[in-house]
Amino acid sequence: MEKKIGFVGLGIMGLTMAKNLIESGYHLQVYNRTMSKADELNATHITRCFSPAEAADGVPVVISILSDDDVVTAITTGENGLLKKLGKGCVHISMSTIAHETSERLAKLHEEAGSRYMVATVFGRPEAAAARKLWICTSGDNGAKQAAKPILDLLGQGVIDFGVNAGAANVVKVAGNFMIMTTLEMMAEAFTMAEKSGVDRIKLSEFFSSTLFNAPLYQNYGKLIAHKQYEPVGFQAKMGYKDARLALKLSQTSGTPAPVCTLVHNRLQTAVANNGGEKDWVEAFGRGVTNDAGI
Repeated sequence: MEKKIGFVGLGIMGLTMAKNLIESGYHLQVYNRTMSKADELNATHITRCFSPAEAADGVPVVISILSDDDVVTAITTGENGLLKKLGKGCVHISMSTIAHETSERLAKLHEEAGSRYMVATVFGRPEAAAARKLWICTSGDNGAKQAAKPILDLLGQGVIDFGVNAGAANVVKVAGNFMIMTTLEMMAEAFTMAEKSGVDRIKLSEFFSSTLFNAPLYQNYGKLIAHKQYEPVGFQAKMGYKDARLALKLSQTSGTPAPVCTLVHNRLQTAVANNGGEKDWVEAFGRGVTNDAGI
């Protein structure tokens, strides 16, 4: 018999993870604001729902992976939100990139309602999600994490826990995405300097990613930037801009001077302001730097 869980959010990453869960024997009660996205899922293994509450009705676990804090809050606490139907002791796994304060508020609301909330943020582009190679960072209620682990193990190559504070994994995600942004900017600048000085940017990238910077971030993103390969879109610049705003806010609330954060925030803001929000954030940095350099 199929195991049944709720699933809310069929963006690029959510859709890929939903497919993997179906392949692993789960039946999904699916809700998405644009329900046509569910057409890409095996119809015999999903139940289409018309509200988040319906997706949470009668299941032990519901996963949400959504665009921002306001949307996560709305689908959880709204008139037809998850909390209306999520049963006593049942688990909400929040996989969205949001502020830690939002998760802490939602954790309290779940506790008051008798349900459980945890965070499971992910690192990896859609191709990593498809290959079940995501790195998953968790935090929150220990019982919730225990219930969620068999599901999360099907989605990634490792689950790393950051404690019982619900928002801790959100801090990890914001910090990690900030580090990725700065690396994209750094590589774009370095490769462009090399190109303008007559050195092959692709060969430069291949050298560094196999020696001094021998790591997936430099290998995978470095290849995209070196080749100026900006399609297919794996992560939209407008979402990166949202994450940059979260990082800037985190630097301010934690009292941490972060001048580089301002730089990458402005880079993404520029891309969005110039109608590049739907394009990949790799293009925001790669093309942004080459345009600045006049090439």
